[in-house]
Amino acid sequence: MISFKQLPIEAKAALAAGVVFFSMMLSRSYLAEKLDFRTRRWLLRLQMALFANTLMLMGSLHVWRSTVTTFTRSSAASSCFMLWKIAVFMFLALAHSSFFTLLFLVAEEPYFFSLAAYTCLGAYIILIFFLFTLGSVEQAYKFLAWRGSKAGTGNKNRTALKPVLAVLLTVVLTVVGLLNASQPPTVNSVEIAVHKLPSTMNNLKVVLLSDIHLGPTVGKTKLAMIVRMVKALKPDITVIVGDLSDAEAKIIRPAVEPLGELDSPLGTYFVTGNHEYYTSDVSNWFELLKSFNIQPLHNENVKIVSPKSTSDWFCLAGVDDIEADVLRYSGHGMDLKKALRGCSSEHAVVLLAHQPIAAKWALQERPDINLILSGHTHGGQIFPLNAGAYLLNPFFVGLYQVGQNTFVYVSPGTMYYGIPMRLGSRAEITEIILRSP
Repeated sequence: MISFKQLPIEAKAALAAGVVFFSMMLSRSYLAEKLDFRTRRWLLRLQMALFANTLMLMGSLHVWRSTVTTFTRSSAASSCFMLWKIAVFMFLALAHSSFFTLLFLVAEEPYFFSLAAYTCLGAYIILIFFLFTLGSVEQAYKFLAWRGSKAGTGNKNRTALKPVLAVLLTVVLTVVGLLNASQPPTVNSVEIAVHKLPSTMNNLKVVLLSDIHLGPTVGKTKLAMIVRMVKALKPDITVIVGDLSDAEAKIIRPAVEPLGELDSPLGTYFVTGNHEYYTSDVSNWFELLKSFNIQPLHNENVKIVSPKSTSDWFCLAGVDDIEADVLRYSGHGMDLKKALRGCSSEHAVVLLAHQPIAAKWALQERPDINLILSGHTHGGQIFPLNAGAYLLNPFFVGLYQVGQNTFVYVSPGTMYYGIPMRLGSRAEITEIILRSP
C-alpha cells in the first residue's frame, strides 16, 4: 500500500482540498446553528480561501514546472534566470494571497496589494488555460505526427516555445482585461413589453444594477461613479439585484455612502445575492440600506403605483438568494410563495432574483410572472471562465423570452468580483424601458 509520504504532491494537494471541502460541508450541516455570526463568517471565509488555495496548488506546480523547471538545466547559471524564478514565485504567491485579502484588507478604497493580488489571480487563470491548451495541442501533434524518429532539436524548441507563448498571450490579455474593466460601465438600454402593465405606466424606466462587489478591489470612488451615471438616467425605479458587497457593513460603510444619493421617485429596491450571505452580516446590511432609503425585498413585494392613477399598479417582488438555503442562514432562503403573497393575477408581476437558476425555478412554480431581473453570471467576467458561466446557468446574459408573456433579463454585472479584469464581457448599467401591451 502506498503511504501518504509516497504520494506525489499533486495528489496530496487534491486530498487536502477534499478535507477542506468536507469540513465546509460539515460546518454547514452541523455547526450553522451553533456558532455566532462572527465566528461563522470567519470560518466560512477561511475555509473558502484554504479550499481555493489547495486547488490552485496543483495548477501552481504545473506553472512552475512549465515556466521554470523546463529551463533550469540550460539557464541555471544565468542571473537573469534567477530574477525570472523570483518573478514567477512572487506572481504565484500574490495569486494565492488574493483570497485572504477578504479577511484582512477591506476598506473605503482598495489597497494596492489587493489589486495586485487579484490581478495576478486573473492572469493565473488565463495562464493555466493556455498552458493546458498548448500542451494538449502539442500532445495531439506528437500523437499524429510521431513516426518513431528520435527527439531532436525541433521537439526541444517546441517544448520551450509552449510556456513562452503562453506567458506572452497571458500578458497581452491581462493588459486588455485591466483596461476594459477600468472603463465606466456601459449603459445598455432595453425595451421590454410587460403583459398587464397599465397604459399609464407605459415607458416606465427601471435602472438595473447587479454585482457591484464592494470589497478588496471595488471602493467608494467606483460606487460614486455608478451613482452619478444612474442619476443622469433619471430612472423611475432603481433595483439592485444582489452581490452589492463582499464585506461586513460596519467595515465598509464609508464606501456605501454614495448609495444615499439615489433618488428614484418610485423607490430603490434591493435583494440579496450569494455574496451577502458569505458576509454573514445580512441583517446589518438591511439596516444600513434602509438608512439610505433603499428598501430590501426579503421574500416580499411592494405595489408600484402609477403617478398618473392610483388605481394602476404592478407588483414588484424580491426573493432571497438560494445560497441562504445552502448555508442554512437562519430566517433566510428563497420563498416565492411568500414573496408573491398579495400580488394580484390581474396585475403585472416583476420579480427580482439574483441567480438565473432561481429565475428558472420561479417560472416553473409561477409561469404567470411577467418579468424577472437577475445577475450573478457576470457574463463570465473573464476568458476562459465565460464558457463555464454559460454552461452552468439556464440564462447567461441579456434578454430572454420564456413563453408568450414572460421575459428574463440577466445583467452582466455593474462592476466585477475580485479580479479587476473583463475579457469577453463588459460591465453594464441596464436601462429598462417597460412597455404596456
